[in-house]
Amino acid sequence: MKALVYLEHHEGDVLEASLGVLSKAATLGGDVAGVVVGSGVRALADGAGSFGASSVFVADDERLASPLPQPRVDVLARLVRHEGFDTVLIAQSVLGSDIAAGLAVRLGAGINWDLTDIAEEDNALHGTRPALTDSISVAVGWTSDVRIAVFRSGAFDATPGDGTAEVWDATVELEEHSVLAELVEATRAESSGPSLEAAAVIVAGGRGLGSAERFDLVEGLAEVLGGAVAATRAVVDTGWWPYSGQVGQTGKTVAPRLYVAVGISGAIQHKVGMQRSGTIVAINNDPRAPIFDYADLSVIGDLHDIVPRLTVLLRDRRGS
Repeated sequence: MKALVYLEHHEGDVLEASLGVLSKAATLGGDVAGVVVGSGVRALADGAGSFGASSVFVADDERLASPLPQPRVDVLARLVRHEGFDTVLIAQSVLGSDIAAGLAVRLGAGINWDLTDIAEEDNALHGTRPALTDSISVAVGWTSDVRIAVFRSGAFDATPGDGTAEVWDATVELEEHSVLAELVEATRAESSGPSLEAAAVIVAGGRGLGSAERFDLVEGLAEVLGGAVAATRAVVDTGWWPYSGQVGQTGKTVAPRLYVAVGISGAIQHKVGMQRSGTIVAINNDPRAPIFDYADLSVIGDLHDIVPRLTVLLRDRRGS
């Protein structure tokens, strides 16, 4: 296998999900390279070797400053053809998914989506993909000469080592149609604390809170734990919390060390987004709530009484 891992970056850092894919690729053996695409991004290549890349290609060009997919497809397609890569590995994101789809069309490559694992056996590469709302896992493969794999966010941990990588310049030759789009404006919701994808602790609220105003309980507990705030689909659909904070099948997939579910019943659609959490704590007044079937610690009772007391206790212990 000769693999190329797309290293997506944001605000001066390579995303944790991309480094996780790179770490996993390094365990498969073969030649593993990374590629960083953007403007003023050369410094990002330096640390990729510690996550398993033997080499890193850098496409640094002012025309690549905006996070648009088609110019990146041009860069990756040229690398695959000229360097002989047979496998392209990408962490799932809005941009990563766009790149993967465009690259598959450009190269006539097979693509497998939403993978949670990958392995090589008998000289063949096999992926693992959840199916039937994550109730089973299925093995998938490729028949094409070039294979593209897109991995669910949080599928792998980014494991640093002591390796180093050679850094090479990647030629930037853009197709005429690839430069027709222009990013006019980029905005994001204002938020405090760590992002959901990078948070070690997440406190999530569900319909059991009763109203948008009671989300202050979740925010207070998250603050004292140094964590991020999340919500279920039912909550964001009612407007209690922004969609950017949704965890679940149609939201984000997270894998924090600690996940505190407050007033969440634990339907399968939510479970698939947080089941890789290290420790799951559930607070709910319904002893038959499905979330208790897979929580590591179950607290049955009124969250409106439990959460404030827990927040005060933790704040007193921290002396803040």
